[in-house]
Amino acid sequence: MKKILLTAFALGISFGLGFALNHLMSAGTNSNGKLKRVTGIGGIFFKCKDPGKMREWYKTHLGLSTNQYGSVFEWRQATDATKKGFSQWSPFKETTKYFEPSTKDFMINYRVDDLTALVAELKKEGVTITDTISSFNYGKFVHILDAEGNKIELWEPNDAEYEKMGLEMGLETTK
Repeated sequence: MKKILLTAFALGISFGLGFALNHLMSAGTNSNGKLKRVTGIGGIFFKCKDPGKMREWYKTHLGLSTNQYGSVFEWRQATDATKKGFSQWSPFKETTKYFEPSTKDFMINYRVDDLTALVAELKKEGVTITDTISSFNYGKFVHILDAEGNKIELWEPNDAEYEKMGLEMGLETTK
């Protein structure tokens, strides 16, 4: 009887450890076992002469809920409709240095699942990484350059903290 119980216990532990290892190994991967890369648009940023005037124009004419940073679009995640997701729209002063070394008037922010693993893979592929990963309670960020020198921001979001921060600041989202 002890032998059967020990065998069952060992099988249960093996199954549990195998399941946990499989889950850890597949985190940040898609159903093909490949690393997930971009999962959505995290934000669109552009230069303009007067960001305040642009925010007001978009609020008045297109109905965006704007704040001092631009507008936050709220949506539901495709894999779990009970979870919210957010994308940021922000006009920047035309003299901003934030988009450098790119000389373009725009920058796109892409949402990703596992920024650390993605950056490691991009480095292997020879992609220019312009800084190191920065971590905040609402997510992790890093910047890269595409084939034409456009600066791209990659964001591994923590949507719950992002929403909490917006609520604490009294900001509304565009839905």
